[in-house]
Amino acid sequence: MKRALIVMASLFLMITLQAQTAVSTEPAYVKNPDFPPIRLLKVDSSHYITKGDIKKNRRILLMFFSPECEHCKHQIRDILADFSKFKDIEIVMATFQPFDEMKSFYSYYRIGDHPNIKIGRDEKYFLPPYYKMQNLPYLALYNKHGQYVTHFEGNQKVETILNGFNAGDK
Repeated sequence: MKRALIVMASLFLMITLQAQTAVSTEPAYVKNPDFPPIRLLKVDSSHYITKGDIKKNRRILLMFFSPECEHCKHQIRDILADFSKFKDIEIVMATFQPFDEMKSFYSYYRIGDHPNIKIGRDEKYFLPPYYKMQNLPYLALYNKHGQYVTHFEGNQKVETILNGFNAGDK
C-alpha cells in the first residue's frame, strides 16, 4: 500500500511538472501583448525608465542591444541617419551590459539629442527571457495603443522596421 501511494504521488508530480513546462514555453509577450513593465536604470544612474515614462498614443520601438555589438551599432546608425522617419516613435533602448559601456554608447551616438529615445540598463535581466531573445539587436514593435505588433532579431533596414509598424496599424 505504501509503495502504491509513493508511485501514485510520483506519477502525479511528474504529470504536474510536465504540464507546467508545456505552459511555460510560450514567451511572456505572447501571453500579454501589452508593452512590458520595464524598469531600466537611466544614464544618470539615479532614476529609472518605467512603462509610465513612455508617451501615450505613440508607436514604440523597444531595442535590446549590447554597446559592443557591431550589428547594434550599425542599427542605431541606420536609425539616426534616417531619424526624421522615427520622430513620432518612442524608442526605448535597453542593455544588460555594464553601465559604463551603456553610458559611452549614449555619449558616442548622442542619444540625449533625441528626446524620443530613452536608454537604460536592464539590471534584473528581465527583457531577454521575456522575449526569449536569440540575437541582437532585438527589436520589438508596439502600436500606438501599446499592443505588440512584431519583432525582429538582428540588424534591420529602416524600411523593414517601418513596414512592421505599418502592418500593425491595419
